[in-house]
Amino acid sequence: MKNYIRSCEFNIDTACVEVNLIDGSMVSIDCDVVEAACANNMYEKSELDYLIYNDPFSYVELLLSGKIEEYLRNNTEYTPLLENR
Repeated sequence: MKNYIRSCEFNIDTACVEVNLIDGSMVSIDCDVVEAACANNMYEKSELDYLIYNDPFSYVELLLSGKIEEYLRNNTEYTPLLENR
């Protein structure tokens, strides 16, 4: 899929990653919808936010390849809060 992507950029005004394809078309990915569907806790949401801001191309590749949930399972350090006793 990366051969079809010209550029990716996060648009903070729309909360979307805008993907420009080599054929001149543009796809806008609503990050809030992706987060709601894939992220199960604040740690996974934070990991997605990091990708969106720092590496939107990898974010798009993971999403389009269907491997975003696998990525979150393998790369998110989940530390539950201790319960008050």
